Amino acid sequence: MTRSARRQSSRVVRQRRLAALGGVLALGVILASALFVLRDGDSEPAAESASAAQIELPRGGRRLLPDYRVIAYYGAPQDKQLGALGIGSASHAMAELTRQTKGYARGPRPVMPALELLATIAHGDAGGDGRYRLRQPDAVIRRYLRAARKAKALLVLDIQPGRSDFFTEATRLRKWLEQPDVGLALDPEWRMGPGEVPGKVIGKVGAREVNATTAWLGQIVQRKRLPQKLLLVHQFTNDMVPERQLKRPRGLAYVLNVDGFGSQELKVAKYHDFVSQAPGFRRGFKLFYQEDANTMSPGQVMRLSPRPDVVVYE
Repeated sequence: MTRSARRQSSRVVRQRRLAALGGVLALGVILASALFVLRDGDSEPAAESASAAQIELPRGGRRLLPDYRVIAYYGAPQDKQLGALGIGSASHAMAELTRQTKGYARGPRPVMPALELLATIAHGDAGGDGRYRLRQPDAVIRRYLRAARKAKALLVLDIQPGRSDFFTEATRLRKWLEQPDVGLALDPEWRMGPGEVPGKVIGKVGAREVNATTAWLGQIVQRKRLPQKLLLVHQFTNDMVPERQLKRPRGLAYVLNVDGFGSQELKVAKYHDFVSQAPGFRRGFKLFYQEDANTMSPGQVMRLSPRPDVVVYE
């Protein structure tokens, strides 16, 4: 078996393990929703008190990239296998992320922490509407937004659409994305076509769907006069995202995030390969605490060329 085949086989095994969590996730979403409603009530996101012209990012200014370097934790609270956010409470995850950012807090470029929460979670059960995805309750999103705000960090809502689509799932999150400290991440690995099931195939997405979603998001930024908003698009195969056909609306810090786990050598080679394919985009780099052969240190990440604008830990 070639190295490429081994990497894909490993990824499919991981996908199947996560997709098999479908029933557990469904129960977890219901229980988490009930628990967080009891704790937090059911109010909408707080309106900004400042005038639109004065709205800034959590740590100041209105331009996210390249003024900051974003360091993020990825996952969801329903299960630890979903990533770093699945281990402990929202406040615990924020504390761990704060410790992780210290390795990047060097030089003139300050760190902007971010919690990347799975707002739409693909899974192996079709569900009542046949879309093979679960939607995170508002109460859970609210809990993580409060934790992020307490630490002057961003919340990034990640979409694994299953057989739904990115535009449909993003527009459902409008009230959150209208906030100045909430960004969006698209995860095409989990974008299934007709007849496809999460965990059995690796997904991909077309340019038309991505461009419609990003244009809509850019319009929110312009209409609400928000600071620059983070947009992440994850990718780890060459055909997962059609980079050359993607349009970059104003107001978005548009980042192609190099996903996938493996050895340091393979991860660095993939990063350089993807950078060469789409040199005009901001770059992200994803690390795995458990599944990378030897998780790269902040110092090693910062020796990449170009240095990533966003570093995501799962």
